[in-house]
Amino acid sequence: MEFYIVNILILFICLYLFSTVNKLNSRVKGLEYTLEHISEQVDVPESINNELRQLLKEGNDVKAVKRVRETLGLSLIEAKQYIDVLKLEVK
Repeated sequence: MEFYIVNILILFICLYLFSTVNKLNSRVKGLEYTLEHISEQVDVPESINNELRQLLKEGNDVKAVKRVRETLGLSLIEAKQYIDVLKLEVK
């Protein structure tokens, strides 16, 4: 009886994890789309992206967001989304 309950519990945990992974995957795709859209609108030079990638590798996420805001004139939310997508590329 206890074995049956444990199996059901494991099944529910697996379903929950699967659902969470799917949600995260959808969010990543959305962030990639947002970055693509922003890049097209502002015509971002690759040198800026390289500088931002370097800042991210050094762990300076806040400086990277600040640099995006200064350079591209984005809002805080847009700059954070831009950096989040670049983080995914760096990893």
